[in-house]
Amino acid sequence: MTSESLIRMANQIGAFFESMPGRDEAIQDMATHLKKFWAPPMRRALLAHIDAHGSQELSPLVAEAIARHRAMLG
Repeated sequence: MTSESLIRMANQIGAFFESMPGRDEAIQDMATHLKKFWAPPMRRALLAHIDAHGSQELSPLVAEAIARHRAMLG
């Protein structure tokens, strides 16, 4: 799966969690979703892309969720 696909998917998931009333809960739930439903190689590829290119392609919620919960996702 390409980095572009992973970013698009992460942002689509993030758009869903943006609708939650509590931002902290949305950030936690976003990270939990990635942990539960993305295969480890997908998560590692997304993290590698962020390490190489930064997180500017990600929505603010997704970028914050990954930054706060990176250890859980790696």
